[in-house]
Amino acid sequence: MKKLLLATAIAALSVSAANAAPTVYGKAFVGMDYVNLDDETRTDDDMDAVQINSYSSRLGFKGSEAITANTDVIYQYEVGINIDGNDGDDNNIAFKSRDTFLGLNNDNYGELRVGRNTSVVDYVNNVVTAGSGFWDNLGSNQLEENENGYNMVDSGRRNNSVIWKAPKYNNLPLDVALMYKADESLNDSTSSDAGFAAAAMYDAGTGITFGAAYDNDVNLDGDLIRGTATVDLGKYMAAPVVLGALYQVADFDSTSGLGDEKEKGFVVSAKMGLNNFAKPAAVYVQYNNTSDVLGFDNFDSDQIVVGGEYQFKSNMIAHAYVGQNSAENAVGEDYDLFAAGGGLEYKF
Repeated sequence: MKKLLLATAIAALSVSAANAAPTVYGKAFVGMDYVNLDDETRTDDDMDAVQINSYSSRLGFKGSEAITANTDVIYQYEVGINIDGNDGDDNNIAFKSRDTFLGLNNDNYGELRVGRNTSVVDYVNNVVTAGSGFWDNLGSNQLEENENGYNMVDSGRRNNSVIWKAPKYNNLPLDVALMYKADESLNDSTSSDAGFAAAAMYDAGTGITFGAAYDNDVNLDGDLIRGTATVDLGKYMAAPVVLGALYQVADFDSTSGLGDEKEKGFVVSAKMGLNNFAKPAAVYVQYNNTSDVLGFDNFDSDQIVVGGEYQFKSNMIAHAYVGQNSAENAVGEDYDLFAAGGGLEYKF
């Protein structure tokens, strides 16, 4: 009897230890790119270089452990790493914090995350097909010379934030998430920098999705509204093509030091699977257009990216891409950024 009890206790401890053990995961993505920049807004020089870049490479630990029959503690620690070894600015700091949180997941009340979180506005960003390598973002939210060019305001990660993901209601194919960004400074309520955001994504599994998001003082000083839609034509005809469209409006606060106009931007994209390869492959094209960048009147930009990917395995992907970002401000000064390159992405 004692041996039976001992064996049962050991088995219970083993199960508990297995539940508590974190999952180690990550991604290594390194690329080689030719970059040419001609920026009349800062200099008349035509500059170019061949660069070795690390793109969203990361290392993380995540897991969960039950505390009741229907509630789990969830946790994640994720940092960015630089395969190319660059440092010296905020975008190249080794072990820069990414999504890192502690929270709870309850079957009836949903999921709560507290820590550093990606804005929920990014939850409806599924139309962006140029999501790897040099062009891996919508653009910078600062009007300055940078390798991502001039583009519409994008979402990012925010410190001191709380995210609540709502549970499914009657199996309705709708994902809802709310976010609160705290202002930890001891200011009066009229000068608080706290913000909130909300997002909803509808996906019934029919190949058509709709998304909407609202942001107040989370990703910008002001308000942002974003709407998205995608359609998978392969669900309806013999065409392995996914089409996407995104439209957003950003209204900056007058105290932000930016322009008084509303920034308006849209993205249209198409991604097509290729069937004549031994492994899964696809090509894509994406066009971005932004009017009154950061609220500055008659500061407009265009961006077009064409690329492709080839999956040696589901976790080993080769990328190639070429793109152009062009902008012109109110006094006719031009900005042109061209980049072409490729790389290898390994996920684990």
